[in-house]
Amino acid sequence: MKLSDVIDPRLLDAIDGSTVLGIDIGSRGSKAVLLRGNELFVTQVATGVNMQDTADELLDELLDVAGIGRNDIAFIVGTGYGRVALQFIRIPSEIVTEISCHAMGAHFLNADTRTIIDIGGQDSKTIQVDPKTGKVSRFIMNDKCAAGTGRFLEKAASLLEFTIGELGPASLRAESFPEISSQCVVFAESEIISHRARGESRESIAAGLHFASARRVKNLISKIPLEGALVFTGGVSNNIGMKKALEELIGLEITPFRLDPVYAGALGAAIYAQRLLAGQQESDETEESLIEANISDLIERTAEAEKRFIARTDVKKIGHLCNYTPIELLSASGAAHTRLMKCGTPDIVSRGELITKSVFCDLTKSVLGHFTELDPLFAGLDQVVTFYTCDSIKATAEAIDNFFVESVGYVVPRNGNREEGRKFFRQQILNFRDDLARLTGHKVTDDELSEQIRLYNKARRLIRDISELRMRDQPPLSGRDFLEITRAFYYLQPEELLVLLEDISLRLSSTPESGPRPLRLMISGGIIAEGDRRILDLIEDEIGARIVVEDHCTGLRPFYHETDEKIDPWQALSNAYLDQAPCARQVPLDNLLDFSTQLAKVYRVDGVIYTYLKFCPCYGMTKNRFVRQFQELELPVLELSHDYSQGDTGQIKTRLEAFIEVLKEKQEV
Repeated sequence: MKLSDVIDPRLLDAIDGSTVLGIDIGSRGSKAVLLRGNELFVTQVATGVNMQDTADELLDELLDVAGIGRNDIAFIVGTGYGRVALQFIRIPSEIVTEISCHAMGAHFLNADTRTIIDIGGQDSKTIQVDPKTGKVSRFIMNDKCAAGTGRFLEKAASLLEFTIGELGPASLRAESFPEISSQCVVFAESEIISHRARGESRESIAAGLHFASARRVKNLISKIPLEGALVFTGGVSNNIGMKKALEELIGLEITPFRLDPVYAGALGAAIYAQRLLAGQQESDETEESLIEANISDLIERTAEAEKRFIARTDVKKIGHLCNYTPIELLSASGAAHTRLMKCGTPDIVSRGELITKSVFCDLTKSVLGHFTELDPLFAGLDQVVTFYTCDSIKATAEAIDNFFVESVGYVVPRNGNREEGRKFFRQQILNFRDDLARLTGHKVTDDELSEQIRLYNKARRLIRDISELRMRDQPPLSGRDFLEITRAFYYLQPEELLVLLEDISLRLSSTPESGPRPLRLMISGGIIAEGDRRILDLIEDEIGARIVVEDHCTGLRPFYHETDEKIDPWQALSNAYLDQAPCARQVPLDNLLDFSTQLAKVYRVDGVIYTYLKFCPCYGMTKNRFVRQFQELELPVLELSHDYSQGDTGQIKTRLEAFIEVLKEKQEV
C-alpha cells in the first residue's frame, strides 16, 4: 500500500525512502512493517517458540511480497516481547522498547495522538505522547496479573465456547450483562462457570467480561492525564467489544487509524530504523566501557564473616530487623550480630506467608520463611531485636517470638524532633542495654559504648566518602558495588571493616576519570534486600545506566549521620538515630522528602527510580508524595513496585528500558 494511504499527511515528509524493517514480536502474535520508497508492506504471524524463527518468517514473507532480497534491507529494529532474542546476519539492527515504538507508530498514523491504550497478550499500558515529536511523555503498565489482557480474553472465549474472533461481536448482542468482579483469571473462570449455571446467556457474560477488563484498563488511564486524541493499539485493539466497553467507561471516542492498529508498534520500529540509519541517534558501540571498582576482597571477607557468624557457638548471636537498632551497642555487648535483610525465593516467601498475613511485604514473609526452613543464619540465633518502625516488622517480630526464638522490641518515637521523644528513646536504649546484659552476662559501660561510637562514626564517614566519588561524571563504582559495601557494614567487625574501607577509598580516589558520562539514576523508596539485585542488574548490566546514589535503608541513607562523641553516649545514640535520614514511617515526612531531593541535587541525577515492595505500609502509602516532590524538581521518576518472584522481570525491564529512552531523548532536546 502507499504511505499516503495510511500515514498522517502532516508527517509524510518525515519518512525518507530508505528500505527498513520494523518487527514487533508479541507474546501471542508478531507483526512486521517494511518501508521502501513510498510504499508500506505489512504481515503478521502467530508467535512461535523460537523468536528468531518467527522474525525470519516475517522477514521472508515481506521480502517475497516486496520482491526484494535481504541485502536490500538497510536496517532492522526489533521491538515487543521477544525483541531481545533477535539477531540478523549482515543486516544492521537495534532494539527499541514497544512503549516507544507504539508511541511513534501511533504518532505517524495520527499526529494528534496524545494518549494510547495498548493491550497485548500479556500486559496493558497507557502511554502519553508528545504530539510534537511522537516520543513518550509518560507511561504506566499493569502489574503481572493477566486480567484485562489478550490472554484473559482468550481464556474467557474458550470457557464460553467462542473463538477469540467471535467474543467481541457476541458481546455487542447482549442487552444486559452481569458484574464480573474478579480481577484474577483463575477466579474469573469460576465466576463465568457460575453465571452459566444460573442461565445467563453467553453473549451477556461476554459483555460483562469486556467491561471487567475495561475497568482495569480505565484504572491505568486515571493515573495519566487524558489529553487529545485517544487511540487503541496492540493485539486486542481489533476486538470491537473491548473498544465499545472502553469508550463507554472512559467517556471518549477512540480515534481510528487508516492502518490496522495492531501494526502501530511495528510501524514505529520501522520509523526508528530509518532514524538510526540516518545517524540521528548515536551508537552505543562507540562508547568506552565504564571503569568498575574491584571490591572482590571485601565481598570475599563479607562471605567469610557470614560463615564465621553461623559457626560461632562461643557467644550469643543476635539478629536485628531495622536500621534504627543501635549497632554500636550490639557491638559493645560482645554479642555476634547481623542485620536480617535477606530476601527469599518464592518458596521461602510462601512458607513465611503460612505464618503471617498475605498482605505483608515479601521481606517480612522471607524472614519468617528463613526461620521456618532453618536457614543456618537464622536457625542459630539466640535473640532477635526490633526497634519498631512499620507494623509489618512489629508483627513479624511477634511471630518470631511465638514460633522460633526470643524476640525483644523497643519503641522508636515517630517524631524525632521533640525533646521528650529524645529522652524517651534514650531510656529505650538503656532498656536495650539491660536486656543485652541479661542475655550476654555483660553490661556495657559508657567507655565501651563511646569506643564503638568512635569506630562506627569513622566507618560511616568512609562509606560517605566512597559514595561521594560517584558524584564524578564517570563514577568509579557501580550501584551494585556500593550495596556490597553497605552489606559488609552489617557483617564485619568495625576494626576489620575500617581497613577494607580505607583501602577501597584510597584506590578509588586515585582512579582517573575515563569513558563517557552514563545516565545517572537515583534509587529511592523501600528496602533493597540482600540478594534482591535484579533491578540494579537490569539497569547497570543490561541497560547501561548507572545508579549513583540510593535513598533507602540498605543504601546510602543510614550513613548520612554521625553520633556526637563529646556528650553522654546514651543520649548521643538517641539523638543520632532520631536525627538520621528518617524512615517514611517517621513524621514529619517532609524531613525525608527534603533529604531525598537534596541527594538528587548533589549527585546530579538524571532521573529517579522509586521502588518499593508490594504491600509495603511505609513506602507504598507515601509514594505519591515522593513522586510529586521529584516532579517539582523536574526530575523524571519511574515508580516500580515489586516482590521476590521473578515472573515480572521482563515487564520491569521493559519499563526501565522505556524510562531510559525517555531520559535519553530528554538529554537530546
